[in-house]
Amino acid sequence: MTAVEGGETRGVRRLLLAEDNAADVFLMEAALQHAGVALEFVVARDGVEALAVLQEGGALPDAVVLDLNMPRMNGFEVLEAVRSDPRLAGLQVIVLTTSSASVDRERARALGADAYITKPLAFDEFTALAGRLDELVQPPVPQPG
Repeated sequence: MTAVEGGETRGVRRLLLAEDNAADVFLMEAALQHAGVALEFVVARDGVEALAVLQEGGALPDAVVLDLNMPRMNGFEVLEAVRSDPRLAGLQVIVLTTSSASVDRERARALGADAYITKPLAFDEFTALAGRLDELVQPPVPQPG
């Protein structure tokens, strides 16, 4: 688990990053630190691992950031499995992929993605993405008990 600390105004939120590219994981972590965004995240290297993390029965993340092009199980398959599981269906899922194809964007939306973001190419764009994730990833509102 990687903790990226910063951000004075928000508590630490938990994120599952489903990403098979180690360089993209490194860039994401560095950009979050550089932007001062407080996110704690677990990395799953493929779709099968992402589902295993989500289904292990522990505390769920506040959001899932999901690459589409992963080995063993792609992001579309993970998204479909998440939306069909009653325990996971309410999770915020943000697709982060190299694909800018409208067919992929439409399919992700149809399967229930909350956001679709094309991966940045430069570090300053990753830093801007970190700021956007800071806005998008919200912890669940506590329910009165």
